[in-house]
Amino acid sequence: MSRRTAQTYGRAADASTIRGAGLSLMIAAALTVTACTPTPASSADQPTVAPSPSVSPQATATVDPAVAATTSAVESTLRTLIAGNPKPDRETLRAALVSAGIPNANVEVSVSSTPTGLDVDAMEAAALTGESCVMGQIRDGGVVVTVLPVLATGKCFVGDAR
Repeated sequence: MSRRTAQTYGRAADASTIRGAGLSLMIAAALTVTACTPTPASSADQPTVAPSPSVSPQATATVDPAVAATTSAVESTLRTLIAGNPKPDRETLRAALVSAGIPNANVEVSVSSTPTGLDVDAMEAAALTGESCVMGQIRDGGVVVTVLPVLATGKCFVGDAR
């Protein structure tokens, strides 16, 4: 056997030994991690806790009728508006909410285009009702409406949206 052949086989044998050692370490690590993982206990091993009869969940939240009416008006107005135009401009959105019976002074509407003239991804409108803001968002042809508290400024939006 030539020296070159011996070196070639020796390197191959060294590489094989290293691969085998690496594989052994990976298996040992996997077994160690698996051994440390708790097994799911059967339901028979877990104690059963009965609910206390004196504790009952409060499922009845009172909703201000004015907020409920405004929420309904905002949602139906936005849905009707986007059925005809999925990307209305700011003034069209404001006019639709005012014509739905929301006072103009209580309506806030976000901008409909960026400073560079591009359409925005989403339009938002807010209707101030008492201590609540009914927030409506138009995005990708869909409408989402939620109720949030009025900000300390007495407005629904942060900043000036001219």
